[in-house]
Amino acid sequence: MLNPIKRTGMVSTSCDFWKYRGLSAFSYQHSAISRQHSANKKMRDFRKLSVWQKSHRLTLAVYKATKSFPKEEVYGLTSQIRRSCSSISANIAEGSGRKGELELARFFQIAMGSASELEYHLLLSHDLGLLKTHDYKQLADAVIEVKRMLTSFIQKLRADS
Repeated sequence: MLNPIKRTGMVSTSCDFWKYRGLSAFSYQHSAISRQHSANKKMRDFRKLSVWQKSHRLTLAVYKATKSFPKEEVYGLTSQIRRSCSSISANIAEGSGRKGELELARFFQIAMGSASELEYHLLLSHDLGLLKTHDYKQLADAVIEVKRMLTSFIQKLRADS
């Protein structure tokens, strides 16, 4: 809904206000978007990154695997595992929205820390008998693959900067 504004005693729309000033609302918005786009040299879509896709699939698998955990672990290990796993994908996505290669590398480094945390929590779950060996092996292998991908990405970003 357009906000009404007063101009010389009569009510008008904000669109009329910009026309009155010699600008259309569209051209004003378009120039603002152009300035914003040029400030962010590259617009990155995190969904296209293979490391994000793999970490997202890992998150879905972890949620499925932890469904069978005991109810008393809901606020303990289950929550920690799910939080650390989803944090990997979330940090990749957040870093992709930042400008600059070094900032992206910093968020990928944070994602790496979350992946290491997840790796330990999966080991603990296995050792406590909450995760079957087969499930543990699959999830642990996926975490290691994500960590390798993050390491390669971070090294490339830092080399290019």
